[in-house]
Amino acid sequence: MNEMSTQLFEQAKKIIPGGVNSPVRAFKAVGGLPVFMREAHGARITDVDGREYVDYVMSWGPLILGHAHPAVVEAIKDQAGKGTSYGAPTPLEVGLAELIIEAFPAMEMVRMMSSGTEAVMTAIRLARAFTGREKIVKFEGCYHGHADSLLVKAGSGVATLGIPGSPGVPKHLAELTLTVPFNDQASIANVFEVHGQEIAGVIVEPVAGNMGVVTPNPGFLKKLRELTKAHDSLLVFDEVITGFRLTWGGYQGIAGIDPDLTCLGKIIGGGLPVGAVGGKRIIMEQLAPLGPVYQAGTLSGNPLAMTAGLTTLALLQHSTDCYEAMDRLAFSLCEEMKPLFSRKGIPVTINRMGSMFTVFFTSEPVSDFASASRADKEMFARFFRGMLKNGISLPPSQFEAWFLSLAHNHEDMDETLAACASTLKNL
Repeated sequence: MNEMSTQLFEQAKKIIPGGVNSPVRAFKAVGGLPVFMREAHGARITDVDGREYVDYVMSWGPLILGHAHPAVVEAIKDQAGKGTSYGAPTPLEVGLAELIIEAFPAMEMVRMMSSGTEAVMTAIRLARAFTGREKIVKFEGCYHGHADSLLVKAGSGVATLGIPGSPGVPKHLAELTLTVPFNDQASIANVFEVHGQEIAGVIVEPVAGNMGVVTPNPGFLKKLRELTKAHDSLLVFDEVITGFRLTWGGYQGIAGIDPDLTCLGKIIGGGLPVGAVGGKRIIMEQLAPLGPVYQAGTLSGNPLAMTAGLTTLALLQHSTDCYEAMDRLAFSLCEEMKPLFSRKGIPVTINRMGSMFTVFFTSEPVSDFASASRADKEMFARFFRGMLKNGISLPPSQFEAWFLSLAHNHEDMDETLAACASTLKNL
């Protein structure tokens, strides 16, 4: 059925480690062979064998407008005709920085780069330099990219592949990362009681998206802000996923909390490689060339990515109810899926925040990595394969978020529900 995908995968395995350029794409957690894609438009993606799917991966979150949005495509084409990279400053990066700062009141300055991982690496380096301390606190199941300091009890692909950390990360560096269960206020308070004067910063996904979607309990993020302030540590929000996903700005605006630093990516690049870190001026001025903290990148502020990001954010900014529309659609889909599972006697918990959600195959609430890990991963794998067969492309891991876009509509929802019902018949 997927003859060309099979051929390409065999070819890729000879020259690319595992046949893929990002581990989760290998389908190891769900079984079967990865599907190679050819093109995508709106909410639909088409594989190399010509099969079309309703897409809930959406490039893992950046494509909030949908695939190949005409305005974004036209803007990229126009900019490509003027050059793809200059290695010099452009008005585009100034414009995108101004738009981001307008949307994030906690940011007084912002530095562009090429990936979310790079943004997080820079935020950690800034926190250590600014405080003169070395230890970082992260939360179990939160994935902040593959930087050495943060591949400790990470979620996402690390959890999917069953890797506790990663060979190649020096032991002494891993020892500088303290891990705490997400949503556990008592544990984070205890960590600060013991290590408070050694902690440079706390990094957190305010809404976790890399152990599946896990929302913060009431008071959890406020507790982090209180503890970091009391101990002169920095609070870093990793909003690579949630930035411009849930509202104009980030989840910090919804929570009413101003972190010291914020990491962004995904949506601000409109589907092209991008990252950014921003925060208080006194901290950001530590970056070279103003300060001693070095960070650089050949493609930082790349004009194609800046153009795609500017176009995407402008469309979001001037849409009157885009976030409410996606929220309503996601709510409706999740609510209509629940009885389909219930009638089959299959326990699920669906966690949702706005247009991002995860179906966990467990009857218990999912509020941290431990409870997410107790979900039935084999049942998810069977569900995934059934949905793919029925024309629905889901993230190939229990520990990932599903994403809606503005391109998804009620027809896509009906098709998804029909595919879900059909899949469950054989589960």
